[in-house]
Amino acid sequence: MSVLTILLLLATGLVAGFINTVAGGGSVISLPVLVEVVGASVANGTNRVAILMQNIVGAASFHHGGKVPWKFVGVLLGPTVAGAAIGAWVATLVPAEVMKRIFGLVIILVALSVLVGPSRWMREGESKLREPWRSLAFFGIGLYGGFVQAGVGFLLLAGLVLGGGLGLVRGNAAKVVTILVYTPVTLFLFARASQVDLQAGLILGVGNMGGALVASRLAIKKGAGWIRWVLVVAATAAALRMLL
Repeated sequence: MSVLTILLLLATGLVAGFINTVAGGGSVISLPVLVEVVGASVANGTNRVAILMQNIVGAASFHHGGKVPWKFVGVLLGPTVAGAAIGAWVATLVPAEVMKRIFGLVIILVALSVLVGPSRWMREGESKLREPWRSLAFFGIGLYGGFVQAGVGFLLLAGLVLGGGLGLVRGNAAKVVTILVYTPVTLFLFARASQVDLQAGLILGVGNMGGALVASRLAIKKGAGWIRWVLVVAATAAALRMLL
């Protein structure tokens, strides 16, 4: 692997890790780069190495800052992990060309999900999701995250903030922990299918860890106001990338 490729992966990881930790859609940046570096059939699984490294750092930072709602998250882990395992298994069977088209569709959906009424993300309140709908919703989110990963942060934030009543800071902390728990399962399934380039994933992951550390500390220090704009900018950038 050339020095230029290593630097590209590190820089990509830094940006993706930052965006993933406080918003979502960072994989929209990292996946196209990985497609060029390791190929479309391996990019999805390789990205999970960096996601795992990123969320270890992010979860530790949010926990240290006292922002992780552990009891709330614990109830959601079962259905989310189950969905993610099924989604990852399905993804290992999908041809590379189909996966490219899925990546493009996901980017557009990610942009639309945040641009429609972003002010709703600022309000805290009581949980609107009740059982069994809560478990079904997070099973579906896990299914999507296991299958693609790109944009799952937005879906988790929607479930945690809009559906669960958490604020953006605690919602982000819960999102990071949830992804951290299900990622080893999905990574194992991709690795078993020989769809992981460990070297590229580790290099990208170093960048992701740096971005996650900066983002989590800023989220704890500055609160929710600026996170909304990261959400909007991340979604807009993703939309523009597809249109141009």
